[in-house]
Amino acid sequence: MAALEAYMAQHNMSASDVARKTGVSASYLSNMRQGNFVVSAGNGNTVELADKHFEVLAKLAGFKLEKSYWEPVPTTQLKRILATLEDARQFGYTNVVIGSTGSGKTYVTQIFAQRYPLDCFVVTVGSQDNIGDLLEKVCDQLHIASEKTKSRTLRAISRKLQDMKRDGHKPILIFDESEYMRQPALCNMKELYDNLNGTAAIILLGTSQLIRHFDRLRRKDKDGIPQLYRRIKFGIRELPAIDRTFKPFLEGVVEDRQIRSFLVEHCENYGELHDVLVPALREADRTGQPLSENLIRTMLNMPKR
Repeated sequence: MAALEAYMAQHNMSASDVARKTGVSASYLSNMRQGNFVVSAGNGNTVELADKHFEVLAKLAGFKLEKSYWEPVPTTQLKRILATLEDARQFGYTNVVIGSTGSGKTYVTQIFAQRYPLDCFVVTVGSQDNIGDLLEKVCDQLHIASEKTKSRTLRAISRKLQDMKRDGHKPILIFDESEYMRQPALCNMKELYDNLNGTAAIILLGTSQLIRHFDRLRRKDKDGIPQLYRRIKFGIRELPAIDRTFKPFLEGVVEDRQIRSFLVEHCENYGELHDVLVPALREADRTGQPLSENLIRTMLNMPKR
């Protein structure tokens, strides 16, 4: 709770801001901030607040509840993504950030969103999302009601972000995994751009599939796509290739050459390295045995050497 209070002060957040961001009810939050961690259960009985309320507040404030086995590493990709997001937020740019799977796009976006909890809104695009689904996700992030039609909902989203700008905020709307966006959703990005350019930043994060998707739609001259591409063409930022040596991640963590060779051989990106290394480090701590290639192989159901 002390970490939460410090975070709220740092970002000038009210209790209602925290409640909206986390889903913890205002009454629970009020009690927790006063050091009261029980609630009425009726008939004069009380129960302790569930751990989930503390966990979500800790996540918001960046407070670690358990040992961390993975810390941010200043890779070229991390620095490029953060620089792009910072500039976009500052000047209301629209950018498309293209990077391979596992290059850290989602991870870095989470870091950025924690820096700007009142300005940054992140929507993850699902493979089955239609435009209505996406607009509903944006409305949920902005805590506004969707309208009866998609066009009116788009205008409501634009008004909300414009109002935020007038109130001194620098809003940034990020669409993660944008390679899943279909043509109608991309067309609505054009409308958002036209309404918000210079007022609120719009970021599309995706893999090279997004660029190939754009190219196919442009060749077919699909409605709205050439116009959108003209607007974003010079805002496309391609991330450099992943450093497959993983040296910055392994220094001071894994010194054994055999383990390093194994990880380099079997992991193709930072995400896969995380998915192998973190559970292995946690298991080594839990069992009290040293980290070894055979321990990793056992966890992955691979034959031991």
